[in-house]
Amino acid sequence: MTRRAFLLFGLMSLIWGIPYFFIRVAVAEITPATLVFCRTGIAALILLPIAVLRTDLRSVLRRWRWVVAFAAIEIGIPWVLLGSAEQRVTSSLAGLLVAGVPLAGTVIAAATGGRDRVGRDGLLGLLVGLAGVAAIVGVDLDASNATALVEIALVVVGYAAGPAILARRLGGLSSVGVMAVSLSLCALVYAPIAAVQRPAAMPGADVLAAVAILGVVCTAVAFLLFSALIDAIGPIRATVITYVNPAVAALLGVVALSESFTIAMGAGLGLVILGSVLATRSAHPATAPMTAGDGRPEIAVDESPA
Repeated sequence: MTRRAFLLFGLMSLIWGIPYFFIRVAVAEITPATLVFCRTGIAALILLPIAVLRTDLRSVLRRWRWVVAFAAIEIGIPWVLLGSAEQRVTSSLAGLLVAGVPLAGTVIAAATGGRDRVGRDGLLGLLVGLAGVAAIVGVDLDASNATALVEIALVVVGYAAGPAILARRLGGLSSVGVMAVSLSLCALVYAPIAAVQRPAAMPGADVLAAVAILGVVCTAVAFLLFSALIDAIGPIRATVITYVNPAVAALLGVVALSESFTIAMGAGLGLVILGSVLATRSAHPATAPMTAGDGRPEIAVDESPA
């Protein structure tokens, strides 16, 4: 790995590990829908001009139905559910549970014919991963509730289903174009909801900073960096950041928010990562990567920040 690739890898491991912390800060004073509007709106304002200058968006718009589906499944629905869940559970718990995305991706790909049937290693990986999820959830049940856990489960499914749409229905398109249009659509959808749910008073400086960081750093800048990372090391090796992000999320929650992190949670994360590696290591890479280096393969490359 070159020095540039190593730097990109480190940056992405950090940038997509911190959103859980900032989401937790933001939803303390604004609604999840308002946060999604602000975050997607800020990122769209940055990425849309870049997409217009770099690509021909007509090819993206010709597949508008699948772009709408991707925007809803990968961004619009998961982000509002994650914000809602983090009003009731810790950012550490949310980040650790989202580590199960590769496991869900394995099940979805196998069920939809995206890859060969799950073999012995894949089945073992799913079982190990599920044991890890049980260990993570089991130690924090008193601090959470069933609704929040269901919301995070739906987030995991959405993050895992998005790659299938990209790989099979949006392959060959500019990744910057697809993301810019998707973020713009989500911002438009959530604009009237955010107007109705706008806070009665100006949020605090910490909330405004959290929203700005989520929109600029964790979405717009992160996506551009991730495209560069895949250009540098390929889509398969780039998936390793999926295993580092939850550890960053947990560490930040413990240090900055004084959240609990036990041996059982650490062991659970280890099992989830091991299970993900076993479940996805025989996956086939996508045959038609997106032109800007995104190329989200059928294994779970989590290009969507939390």
